[in-house]
Amino acid sequence: MATAGTAVPSSRLSSAAGPWRSAWRRLKRRRGAIAGLVVVLVFVLLAVFAPWIAPYDPIETSWDAIRKAPDAAHWFGTDDIGRDVLSRVLWGTRASLLAGVVSVSISLSFGIPIGLAAGFLGGAVDGLISRIVDAFLACPFLILAIALAAFLGPSLANAMIAIGVSATPVFLRLTRAQVIDVKVEDYVEAARAIGNPPWRIAFRHVLPNVAAPLIVQSTLAIAAAVIAEASLSFLGLGQQPPAPSWGSMLNGAKDFIDSAPWMAIWPGLSIFLLVLAFNLFGDGLRDALDPRRR
Repeated sequence: MATAGTAVPSSRLSSAAGPWRSAWRRLKRRRGAIAGLVVVLVFVLLAVFAPWIAPYDPIETSWDAIRKAPDAAHWFGTDDIGRDVLSRVLWGTRASLLAGVVSVSISLSFGIPIGLAAGFLGGAVDGLISRIVDAFLACPFLILAIALAAFLGPSLANAMIAIGVSATPVFLRLTRAQVIDVKVEDYVEAARAIGNPPWRIAFRHVLPNVAAPLIVQSTLAIAAAVIAEASLSFLGLGQQPPAPSWGSMLNGAKDFIDSAPWMAIWPGLSIFLLVLAFNLFGDGLRDALDPRRR
């Protein structure tokens, strides 16, 4: 009896972990996705260890090294007031990743519960929420983020809130659509037939089965949030100087493209690599989690 009793949990655990293990095997076969994941992890490590990796203080100025070309002392050169570009790029990684993760977390925190309620309850609740979402989606994402950031005031925290709120309708609509498809499945009807309350059905049986597309959308949304944060900082609505941010670095470099191109090359290249990495990883993750590919 003891042997039989211990075999059941092991079997359940194996069957539950099976789809995710299969998805990981499919993901590993996609070189672009793995390359993107590696680049993302490198940026995360650079952000975490920036205080120890950065050779100089990112806000320290040196009037003897204004717009100095890259050399052994300053690998990425210096900016218009003598600050080390490499140090500022490393510290700017923190602002970009923080903006991406926090903004998407805000979007998930509001979008999933409201989308779950709209899709599961239907009727007048769904109609009201859908019309509000349509009104938000009528305004382009970046324009809405700029308007909210300008209303809240220029700072990194307000920029993250503005980006998160602006991206919420995408997650809300995706959650609603997935819930509408899942709630008519046989296992949901079975859970309802044995007397499970609606909240338990929604969170126990419906939500776990719509998680895969939400995970994929989150990775792609982080890339969009990185671009949005850089855009807001470029416009003076994000991270405020002298704190380093890739967008504000590009803003300071725009007047010195001819005489000091390295001021724009390195932050611009960092944005390009991080966004590309998230998109490659997100595309591979979408293929790996697609049940039609199992």
